[in-house]
Amino acid sequence: MSKQKMVPSEALVETLVAEGIHTVFGIVGSAFMDALDLFPAANIRFVSVAHEQAACHAADALARVTGRPQCCVAQNGPGVANFVSAMTAAYWAHSPVVAITPETGSMSMGTGGFQEIDQMPMFQAQTVYQVLVSRPERMAELARRAFYMAKVERGPTQLNIPRDNFYGLCEDEIYPTMDVTLGAGSRGDLEAAARLLAGARYPVILAGGGICWADAVRETKGLADHLTAPVVCSYLHNDTFPSTDPLALGPIGYCGSKAAMRTIAKADVVLALGRRLGPFGTLPQYGMDYWPKEARIIQVDADPKVLGLSRRVDVALAADAREAVRALLELLRAEDPEPRPDLQRLAELEEARAQWREELAQWSGEPSRLMHPRRFLEELARAMGPEAIVATDIGNNCSMANSYFTFGGPRQHMAALSWGNCGFAMGAAMGAKMGAPNRPVFCYQGDGAWGIGGLAEVMTVVREQIPVIAIVANNREWGAEKKNQIDYYDNRFVGTNLGDDISFAALAKDMGALGLRVTEADQVGDAVQEALASGGPCVIEGIIEGGEGVLAEPFRRDALRPALRHLEKYRHLNVEES
Repeated sequence: MSKQKMVPSEALVETLVAEGIHTVFGIVGSAFMDALDLFPAANIRFVSVAHEQAACHAADALARVTGRPQCCVAQNGPGVANFVSAMTAAYWAHSPVVAITPETGSMSMGTGGFQEIDQMPMFQAQTVYQVLVSRPERMAELARRAFYMAKVERGPTQLNIPRDNFYGLCEDEIYPTMDVTLGAGSRGDLEAAARLLAGARYPVILAGGGICWADAVRETKGLADHLTAPVVCSYLHNDTFPSTDPLALGPIGYCGSKAAMRTIAKADVVLALGRRLGPFGTLPQYGMDYWPKEARIIQVDADPKVLGLSRRVDVALAADAREAVRALLELLRAEDPEPRPDLQRLAELEEARAQWREELAQWSGEPSRLMHPRRFLEELARAMGPEAIVATDIGNNCSMANSYFTFGGPRQHMAALSWGNCGFAMGAAMGAKMGAPNRPVFCYQGDGAWGIGGLAEVMTVVREQIPVIAIVANNREWGAEKKNQIDYYDNRFVGTNLGDDISFAALAKDMGALGLRVTEADQVGDAVQEALASGGPCVIEGIIEGGEGVLAEPFRRDALRPALRHLEKYRHLNVEES
């Protein structure tokens, strides 16, 4: 396409079209209204949310489901500031979100005008690229660069635009950015990795999120089959390997699978595929320090900056996960074209899974005054089915879901990951549903997180006709923190009880959604089926037992110690004051 005269707003919108953007999430604002006016003509849907954080989470999940960059936009100043936490979640997910951040006018910058703040420093630590559109004539060029860098650096970018630069006249050429993929890594490193794997007594594959981004599940299965290598998923990446595969053990990390942790503990070689080996995802759990400290480590990641960052590795491959696995399998097959499956190992893995299932059943069968949260999760997982996409939030109940939600393929588990911000799941579910309209999409949150980022967005899914099914685990408390107060602070509850009974199901009905409340385990499956059959937005509220009556791992055991306090001193002071 040759250069044409247009206004900068047209240059931006035409660039969005060229990049395949069909949906932009945000809240309307005067700063970008000139571009917004062109969205309908460009066949771009603007989804107006209740809070900007949800817009960015929605763009994040849409990017994870489709594998392509996606967009959010907000009013300058306070609206853009509400993107900060959600952009950090996208950063740790390597999600290519392009945040369009209108800025105060270029002629009034630095004068303390209305809704003015320096917006670039806010996003410096959680973007892979930032750019200021310094002149209206550069709108298409720099917008295109933001998309390219989101793809090539595999992370969120910021396109910061002084609001007056949406106007004027420019001459621009519109064309899509290149798709660039990494290769398999250096030949020498691949050969070294293949030698380690071929000579391993007990190789284990640690499947990270990079497998989903690289669409490498099939190749990973081929390598696992060749080696009869158990596959464990990394923390909150339950969708990186099919749960029904005979070599699948589930996720390691907080509230994950004991079968996975007991298995990786045996490894003499660990192949970490698309995994940065972050410290939180490998912490001791259930009293097990399961990480195999003497194992040789092969790390494959698209980002060379994370190689060997958290753990010493023996072979590091800056590579695309799919290309690296293909190359490794080719090298291994050259030496051993048709290896026999290790039947004894397969039997051991089945025994490990059966033992873990039995332990989960015992936990979920424990007596409780209200519905046990583990039994609630057990019934939900059964009712959702293996094809569902599930967005999970943060907190004890969401972490416990790590043991129950299983998936048949990639791009099905949307999680807040190691940023761990409350209020993630509902926005993510909206974006995921728009990326996969023919699949059931669920949002799973505790009642605390629901108040931050779920409740208000029911208005959004009703208005925008986005048929997500939100599930609220209602125990009327901040459960993770309450468990800490039980374990470390002698049952002194400060700020963790959320008060009287509020019916989130009734509120959902008032907002125009289907609202269902379940109090018994045998009601859960029917509620999920009713929600699916309705074809519209639904909130299922599960009334569950709280922290005082539930077995749960302490959250952040690594960061808490028993409190040594002289509380009598404080009681004495309080008496004197009264």
